[in-house]
Amino acid sequence: MKRRDFVKALGAGAALAGGLSACGGEQKPNAAAARSDETFKWKMVTTWPENFPGLGTGAARLAEMITTMSGERIRVKVYAGGELVPPLEAFDAVSRGTVELGHGAAYYWKGKAPAAQFFAAVPFGMNAQEMNAWLYYGGGIELWKKVYEPFGIIPAPAGNTGVQMGGWFNKEIRSVGDLNGLRMRIPGLGAEVLERAGGVPVTLPGGEIFTSLKTGVIDATEWVGPWNDLAFGLHQAAKYYYYPGWHEAGSTLECMINKAAFEKLPEDLQTIVLRACQAINMDMLSEFTARNPDALAALQTRHGVDVRPFPPEVMQKLKGLARDVVSDLAASDALAKEVHDSYFAFFEKVRAWHDVSERAHYDTR
Repeated sequence: MKRRDFVKALGAGAALAGGLSACGGEQKPNAAAARSDETFKWKMVTTWPENFPGLGTGAARLAEMITTMSGERIRVKVYAGGELVPPLEAFDAVSRGTVELGHGAAYYWKGKAPAAQFFAAVPFGMNAQEMNAWLYYGGGIELWKKVYEPFGIIPAPAGNTGVQMGGWFNKEIRSVGDLNGLRMRIPGLGAEVLERAGGVPVTLPGGEIFTSLKTGVIDATEWVGPWNDLAFGLHQAAKYYYYPGWHEAGSTLECMINKAAFEKLPEDLQTIVLRACQAINMDMLSEFTARNPDALAALQTRHGVDVRPFPPEVMQKLKGLARDVVSDLAASDALAKEVHDSYFAFFEKVRAWHDVSERAHYDTR
């Protein structure tokens, strides 16, 4: 997002010109949206616990940003997961128009739209920088809108955690055999990969993870990374902390916008909503990158957490299974194939560039 656009948006009701293609394509206002002095009261539901660092606070910051940038012409009230609707029903609430906004991750909705998973995280796939490039400038958002169109939802990238950790385990992972029968909280495509490796994936909202791990309902869990995991106290429920997060290399978070509500807004307010999403997308990734190092150091030095890499044998097996899972998804649904083909075409292109830029820099610095 260009700084001058952001500054203009902070002026009460200031209309922002141009640049909407980078936010997912221009939205045409209808005749009912012509007035610019009308005010709107919107509700946002999230899949996150209240004020949870990074995720919950990021959603709250997005709501505050929309309210401030619009000069309070849109006032957004945030409800944490479970306050207004259960965490994993946020998509339905936005689709029905019960609320105007939702904040979560697209892989939670794979039962409704299998292709949605590509817009959150693909195992061994693109990182945050690459995901943003595909979404904003590689046609990704246009495809995302196509996936959500039947549900009356407009999606917008609204945060990214960066590369996650591999998760917390109550037993050592020395070989592929150690995954057999492992009950692990893990969402999206990563869950299918684990299942093919012999594990038992479990779907749980964030607020239920600690207790489930502590009481043995699950044997392992992934969540996000050191900052969030420390806040949840997961080091008190499991001994081993593995990396890397093969299942989520650049986890994109989303703002779900009820399309009918969006189209009632004047054009300048439509722009403000999309620009706020773009701003929080960058802001959240920056904060995760800043907070994770200190949290990891605290886990290791203060709490004695055993941080270790997955064995190469395990990573190779999971990578092969991930290719199969993604290919099978593409073969099962025409829209999923369209998204798959776009995703991997861009991935191959950007990977070739990053091999001589980002990767080369990491290897030499």
